[in-house]
Amino acid sequence: MSLDVLEGVLAWTVGAVLAVAAALTLVRITIGPSVLDRVVATDVLVSIVVCALGAQAALTSGSTTLPLLISLSLVGFLASVAVARFVAKDRDPGSEEGRLEP
Repeated sequence: MSLDVLEGVLAWTVGAVLAVAAALTLVRITIGPSVLDRVVATDVLVSIVVCALGAQAALTSGSTTLPLLISLSLVGFLASVAVARFVAKDRDPGSEEGRLEP
């Protein structure tokens, strides 16, 4: 088995696994019972896209997608932190600003 054949099989395997993961994540986004489930699934979908771009960069030996990988990772992280912060404020009644704690 040559290295080119092995690389092709590996590329198709990684693509198939990422496609199945993305499809299952889209199902979770669609039928997620709560907003937090949908947010976590969206973050997982962003991670899957980052993995796919990373695999493409590794297979083509190109570095043109690296700025896209970094920016997409940062946006995904910041979005998750922002949603978690707002959900935590909604669930904690004593965290309203301007309210003094006893």
